[in-house]
Amino acid sequence: MVSDTPERVDDFRMTPQEFSTSIWLALLYGSRMLGMFLILPVFAVHAAGMPGGSDVALVGFAFGIYGLTQALFQIPFGAASDRFGRKPVITAGLLIMLAGSLVAAAADSVTGLAVGRALQGAGAVSAAISALLADSTRDSQRTKAMAMVGATIGLSFAFSLVAAPLLYRAIGLSGIFVLTGLLAVVGIAIVWRLIPAPARVSRRPAGMWAGSRSLRKVVDGDLMRLNFGVFVLHLTQMTLFVVVPAQLVGLVGLPLSEHWKIYLPVVLASFAVMMPPLNWAERTGRLRGLFLLAIGLQCLSQLGFAVLTPGLGSVSVLLLAFFLSFNMLEALMPSLASRLAPTEGRGLALGFFSTSQALGVFCGGAVGGLLAQRLGATSVFVVAALLCATWWGIAHGARRWPGRHGTGIAHQS
Repeated sequence: MVSDTPERVDDFRMTPQEFSTSIWLALLYGSRMLGMFLILPVFAVHAAGMPGGSDVALVGFAFGIYGLTQALFQIPFGAASDRFGRKPVITAGLLIMLAGSLVAAAADSVTGLAVGRALQGAGAVSAAISALLADSTRDSQRTKAMAMVGATIGLSFAFSLVAAPLLYRAIGLSGIFVLTGLLAVVGIAIVWRLIPAPARVSRRPAGMWAGSRSLRKVVDGDLMRLNFGVFVLHLTQMTLFVVVPAQLVGLVGLPLSEHWKIYLPVVLASFAVMMPPLNWAERTGRLRGLFLLAIGLQCLSQLGFAVLTPGLGSVSVLLLAFFLSFNMLEALMPSLASRLAPTEGRGLALGFFSTSQALGVFCGGAVGGLLAQRLGATSVFVVAALLCATWWGIAHGARRWPGRHGTGIAHQS
């Protein structure tokens, strides 16, 4: 059980350094993701006109290989950040991302794009960034910090839907890849000039490097539950966006260029609605209930897409439910993972977590496309709902949850 501690007003507030560090790391994360999001609406259209573009499977492979190499390199980069420090490892990953962006910009075939995308994904620093954020914030402020990251990613996604067609018209896909490389350079500047060294650095002693004892600590049951959860969350996100954009065009009659008019208000509204319950649950030690409620809402949103006739109103409401639960879970899960992980193996643990996330992205695109092609759009949402229901049952069995004010981990029956 968590020991009782006196309530302090400071426990509920970020220090100025925690706030500024969280903002800069959120911007670093968001700028990195913006470069990736900007190609989503235009990649397939551009690749179809390149040598090899008639091979739809090759185009899909070139598009999705980013997620695969992300999954392969998250654990090595996370573990390396425990040994060598967060900032050097993040810098190395951003330099690899820069190289991949330039290779993709120079590509004159779909195969060349695939090589560049694979290299971009190999700069897998999500775990190291999350570990640096965890090092720089107290447990009681971790969920707020992760929510800032989630908000920045959501806004980057919404912005990309508006900006990508305009940028593509102005500078082409090669120009977008160059811009992605420049964002990596900006990220390096943020890391070294604007983010202070954390007060406590959770590095693993050299003797524990890749040791079995350290590995056992980061693959315990509750951490593996979170890994499964983030896999399902991002798989369902990708399957949703395999189907919904086509429904908005074909069934609702909304042109692709107008989709941002739904996505942007829905994303902004979801962030406004989610913050009060997040803060309340953090203060009162009821994160478990909120977590399970968010998974349930995710399941219901998928069922709604499966059974309701697509229309502007129904799709907007269901997207709001989806993004509200998605963004809430996106803030809660990395926060929980960083708290449950052993301090000396935090980067490695978050490496497993980020690998599961990347695999969810990769599998979501493949599974969603296959199901939609073979069994129809409804099957995509039914499978997603079943996965969310399975996740709810697995998450319900977790024993360790943060106590009141985020002061420690309580074991719950």
